[in-house]
Amino acid sequence: MLELKVNNETSQLKTVVLGIADSFGGLPELVNCYDPKSKEHVLNGTFPEEPNIKIEINEFLNVLNKYDVKVFRPENINNLNQIFTRDIAFVIDDKLILSNILSDRKEELKAIDHLLSFIAPEKIISLSDSARIEGGDVILYNDYVFIGYSEESDFNDFTVARTNKEGVIQIQKKFPNKKVKSFELVKSDTVAKNNSLHLDCCFQPIGKNKAIIYEGGFKNIADIQYLNKLFGANNLIKINQDEMYEMNSNIFSISENVIVSEKNFIRLNQALINHGFLVEEIAFSEISKMEGLLRCSTMPLIRI
Repeated sequence: MLELKVNNETSQLKTVVLGIADSFGGLPELVNCYDPKSKEHVLNGTFPEEPNIKIEINEFLNVLNKYDVKVFRPENINNLNQIFTRDIAFVIDDKLILSNILSDRKEELKAIDHLLSFIAPEKIISLSDSARIEGGDVILYNDYVFIGYSEESDFNDFTVARTNKEGVIQIQKKFPNKKVKSFELVKSDTVAKNNSLHLDCCFQPIGKNKAIIYEGGFKNIADIQYLNKLFGANNLIKINQDEMYEMNSNIFSISENVIVSEKNFIRLNQALINHGFLVEEIAFSEISKMEGLLRCSTMPLIRI
């Protein structure tokens, strides 16, 4: 059986689920695009092709193997995009929470049935239908659980609003020992540069007490002030709107010292090096066209 353990985003990674690009469905119809960046690339004729994203996923896999990480993969389901495993389930402490995702994406959950058989049933949590949440909106920081969400008015208006207030409430009830802090995010179904699809699209802790942040992704200035106070302004690497659009905050930590990043994130990667991190740079720009990057493609199961 798998003994799940994830308390933060940066402890030494031992076991992870990495998405797959096999038979990912190819060019979608515009009506089947669920985020503005994918729509943009469909309209521009620049949507990624399967051979290219397979190369990128395999490059990520090679880095994980380099650090002796145990890697699980979803079962392949033909003609289905299964790259972004972060959305469908996530671990808090020793529990796996099954996400209530968009109904059009629920088939992705079938691809991890084999994995669930390795987890004790009492360690698997399903939320009620009224609670909507995706793993990209849930970020762990030791005693804290940070959750990006939308109030009812935005949640009902925007397809890109993936986590609601009830999702936040139910996570707090399931984990009463945690300090659950929710952040209302800026949403847009039409303009990718104005959209924080998930919390990890505008914020992510790195190392022991540092974080990457795009302040424009938060609706309320009080939340930005909260994070500045919690981490300390000097410990926040601030990115701009264009860098947020390219998914600079969606890098992935293998440990407190090692970060996997996109090779074209020139300014960010140099800032990470200046802060003392070892940066493993890989190509992931084709996958970023679907408004997800390295963190989105992973579901950590064990960090020690």
